[in-house]
Amino acid sequence: MITSMFYLMILWLAGEFLATLLNLPIPGSVLGMVMLTALLNQGWIRLEAVRPAADLLTWNMAFLFVPPGVGLMLYFDLIADQWLALGLPWLVSTFLVAATVGLIQQRLARAGD
Repeated sequence: MITSMFYLMILWLAGEFLATLLNLPIPGSVLGMVMLTALLNQGWIRLEAVRPAADLLTWNMAFLFVPPGVGLMLYFDLIADQWLALGLPWLVSTFLVAATVGLIQQRLARAGD
């Protein structure tokens, strides 16, 4: 467990460092997960090396969403006033992400055949 959490934390910190160093508009945590994906695909890190920490975080994901949910409740009046400005980009981005993931999955499925 300690080793798997170590890998995730090192990649998270590397992503944060890279995002800060290059002044990128992408969160460091996202860059860290992209690096993890690349390392897993290249075989430099084995899935078994990160599985225990990943499983723990996934199983407890509901607890990780409680603080943002409370934060949303604190600003409900502001959200209600700006629902269109918040809702329209959310809706469009949701469909774009779903379409992108679907296209990538189709290409990967074709490449695997």
